Amino acid sequence: MATNTYFTQGTTGEQDLVGDLVIEQIKMFGKNIYYMPRSLVNQNTVFTEDSLSAFNAAYEIEAYVESVNGFSGDGDMYSKFGVRISDQVSFVISRTRFTEAVDDNATLIVEGRPNEGDLVYFPLANKLFQIQYVDYESPFFQLGKIHTWTLRCELFEFGDETIATGVAAIDKIEQDFSVAITVNFAEGGTNDFTVGEVVAGGTSNVTAEVKAWDSTNRQLQLFNRTGIFSIPETITGQTSGAAWTTASYNTLNNTSSDFDQNFTLETQADGILDFTEGNPFGEFGQAN
Repeated sequence: MATNTYFTQGTTGEQDLVGDLVIEQIKMFGKNIYYMPRSLVNQNTVFTEDSLSAFNAAYEIEAYVESVNGFSGDGDMYSKFGVRISDQVSFVISRTRFTEAVDDNATLIVEGRPNEGDLVYFPLANKLFQIQYVDYESPFFQLGKIHTWTLRCELFEFGDETIATGVAAIDKIEQDFSVAITVNFAEGGTNDFTVGEVVAGGTSNVTAEVKAWDSTNRQLQLFNRTGIFSIPETITGQTSGAAWTTASYNTLNNTSSDFDQNFTLETQADGILDFTEGNPFGEFGQAN
């Protein structure tokens, strides 16, 4: 027997009312987050993945934090690679507001919905989360229509992706955790480099971004390098106009970490293994 035609499962007006109430409640009891769409840089067509993803925009939107008792997940645990923090959190966002704030302004890999793999910056906790799963049926068809997306997220593990959103607090994550090197300069340079500006090598045409500049010791910390600078060559700041000639630097010393031992292992290995033998599979990791 068919359902009673005199009783509806929700008219358009009723559905819109529920949608408006959902938006109002999230605005009243939610928190602001930034939705960051993923941009594919060099997609592997075999595995359909991209290890060089970029995040070039951040869109502010309100969200209800479903995890009211704190972050879930496995918490902090020790692994063979050190301490791993696997905090998890769920954000509930209005479908209508997502369309207005994000989908109408951004190019998404899959249009019309939040995408797994995109990032969410949570200013309250100053943490960056990655969307692992988008629940699209909770709550289930209120008056015949679904009004929210639930984003199941896990703390993002930074892998040297490009983050250039224009939001200072978010962009600082890349600056703090990207692999960085220190370039030593010869005397006689002009002007001071500016943190965040792009510099370029006059001979190699390699570019990089400035993390820190020590004018006293003539040392420049750089990240997001596109190649290897020549020694010597003049490195020029694209904003400051600073120009200095390189004296030395080491590609194996990562100044963003106090625990990396790449250069130490490389040096000690030279005393154990005979690297004068040619490697038929190619050479990798030689210090400059």
